Amino acid sequence: MRCNEIIRFTFQKFSRGNIHNTAERFSNWRGLIRKELESDGNNHSNNYEESDSVCIYRIPQNMLEVEPKAYTPHSISIGPYHYGKPHLKDMENLKLRFFRRLFDPNGPNGAKLDEAFNALELVEDKARQCYMEMEKIRLSRDEFLHMMMVDASFIIQLLRDFSLNKFDQVHHLSRWKLPVIRREMIMLENQLPLFVLSKLSELTDESRSERLDALALRFFLAALTSGSSNMIPKSLESEVRIEHLLDLLRSSVAPKLSGEEQRGNQKNMVYSITELKNAGVKIKAGHNRKLLDISFGNRYLGMFVKELTIPALHLTDHRGTILRNIVAYEKWHERCKPDVTTCMFFYNKLINTEEDVALLHYKGVLNHSLGSDKVVAELINNITKEIAPDFKESYLHKVVNDANMYFEKPYARLRSLVMHNYVNSLVVLSTLGAIAALSLTYLQTACALAELRLSFERQESKAFDSIARDAFLWAWFDL
Repeated sequence: MRCNEIIRFTFQKFSRGNIHNTAERFSNWRGLIRKELESDGNNHSNNYEESDSVCIYRIPQNMLEVEPKAYTPHSISIGPYHYGKPHLKDMENLKLRFFRRLFDPNGPNGAKLDEAFNALELVEDKARQCYMEMEKIRLSRDEFLHMMMVDASFIIQLLRDFSLNKFDQVHHLSRWKLPVIRREMIMLENQLPLFVLSKLSELTDESRSERLDALALRFFLAALTSGSSNMIPKSLESEVRIEHLLDLLRSSVAPKLSGEEQRGNQKNMVYSITELKNAGVKIKAGHNRKLLDISFGNRYLGMFVKELTIPALHLTDHRGTILRNIVAYEKWHERCKPDVTTCMFFYNKLINTEEDVALLHYKGVLNHSLGSDKVVAELINNITKEIAPDFKESYLHKVVNDANMYFEKPYARLRSLVMHNYVNSLVVLSTLGAIAALSLTYLQTACALAELRLSFERQESKAFDSIARDAFLWAWFDL
């Protein structure tokens, strides 16, 4: 009995202690939630204000894992995100050389250095607000302004040197360095606000010969398209708000919609280029077309024949990098339409296999220098990987919806079925080949038999003539 009372007393004491501790934990939990709610309320307006000014973003980790080298510079740093990293310090001396050339004390801009200092100091806070998570980048005021001055001077002088050398080469850079630098200068995490570049450019340009945006387009657009120099715009419309050089390049290839060409809700593109071809769609390369200028409609002199026209694209590893960074920018920036992303989703649906790449190459639409058609298919399919499609305001809604409607027609579906199962099937082709071989063998045998029979008949005829002649001679001599 005594033992049971001791056990009961111990259990009650332990239970009361647990209840008390549990209540205390709940009390602390509720207090923390209240503090977080109050803290969020105090900073609510500041968060929205910051998000409206940000235009240079960090690459999300899920996209970075797909292709790290497409987003992370390995040679040169522009801006604060990769500033001071040990493996990028070799290029700092190169940037300083271009800065000294721009503000050469013996040159026309030597006396403008103090004016440039003042201009950058006035826009420092505005420039900082352009960067996502800037509070995590521990750069002092001196470090930030020094970085902005050197990097902006490097870009401006590089573009001017490129122009002086007829947009072909920069004498102060080796031929292998220029493409690498151009590729990394266009990365999203390697951007400077355009108003910083424009301010220094205006301050140091005595001749006013060519605007900064025009020089930048000549420099970067050649790395994205294969069209002639006549396809490169001199500048963009003044009402277009441009945030940085990557945004400038994106805006230069964006479709200019007017009249009936409006954005709309797009259904999913569900057919590959091979399936569309089997259904009777004619594939045409659109030479001298802008990158996003894709059309689908009636073929000339063929009212019931549809034609899909796609701009000719030469895909390289560098162009893949540019497209990836534009897609990443469109993912973050709410003030721009995701037109390049929409186009990449379109290509992603058109190309499922290396056979699709081969067909586009045969039609003159897609050329590449990436080793194999399989590598190209993987690159296209991975550009939009980890991106959620949003087709509510698609500029390709009419193209995609019309293509889907055409494929659903009985004639198109029947033609696609026949082409896929009978004409394009290797089994059917091998069967037809075997039948043809057997037919030729039968024909050859029949010809051989006919020739043998003819030969036998000739021999029989010769034997009959010989017997008749002998009989005649015998009869003659008997007489």
